Amino acid sequence: MKFYDFTAKKMNNQEIQMDEYKGKVVLVVNTASKCGLTPQFKELEELYKQYKEQGFEILGFPCNQFAHQDSGSNKEIHEFCLINYGVTFTMFEKIDVNGEHEHPLYKYLKSEVKGLLSNKIKWNFTKFLIDSHGNVIKRYAPTVSPLKIKVDIENLLKK
Repeated sequence: MKFYDFTAKKMNNQEIQMDEYKGKVVLVVNTASKCGLTPQFKELEELYKQYKEQGFEILGFPCNQFAHQDSGSNKEIHEFCLINYGVTFTMFEKIDVNGEHEHPLYKYLKSEVKGLLSNKIKWNFTKFLIDSHGNVIKRYAPTVSPLKIKVDIENLLKK
């Protein structure tokens, strides 16, 4: 399996095939609306606006598995992101990133780039960077500021 083999549902319930992102550099992030790291939405949106014309995409996946910090409906989450952070990058329906009901895409991402002590996603805003060929290049801890990923994004966009 490759990144492009997976599908996910956007907030509007539209099924998206990841192969729509072929040729683009992609950052996949599990998000939460009521987390100490939630302000990262601002930096993520900043990155998206800066690089989207060069072939960069951000895919946000809300998750309620960490201290129930995204308990709202998909509609509530989407509105929160738009109103509070002006999010224009693609947000998908709420998913599980660990456990029995984890989304197949996250099972794949975790198998491609291991975490520090285990494969499990440990908290909201874990980030995976994927190159324009669908290869999972790097995994970033939740506390890594999205703006600290700029150099890696720029290097992949140049290839």
